[in-house]
Amino acid sequence: MMLLRAVRGAITISKDDPDEIISASEEMLTKIMDLNRIKPQDMVSIIFTVTPDIISEFPAVAARKIGLVDTPLMCAQEIPKSGALPLCIRALLYFYTDLQKSEVRAVYLREAVKLRLDLTTQE
Repeated sequence: MMLLRAVRGAITISKDDPDEIISASEEMLTKIMDLNRIKPQDMVSIIFTVTPDIISEFPAVAARKIGLVDTPLMCAQEIPKSGALPLCIRALLYFYTDLQKSEVRAVYLREAVKLRLDLTTQE
């Protein structure tokens, strides 16, 4: 039975640069999809957020670049909280799967591992 699930991901970049944003977003999305056996046809939508210091490109461009042309995408800015991790791209991906909720694996890469040490898997 296919169930609706959601999975989180986050990655940091070294500077606000369009190529870095696209490359990092592709890396994060690919890892999320691989770890959770997500096929494009099983995706419902993806919400991306970026910290206020990222303005040169939309992370959704990376999703389109890897072939997610039929998946609804949205980009938004994170709350500009003092002390928050800078230069961070986050994703919340909704998808259908036969995985149990406990089997869904979040992906936190680079400096973003600091956000959820309890969910970070070393591979």
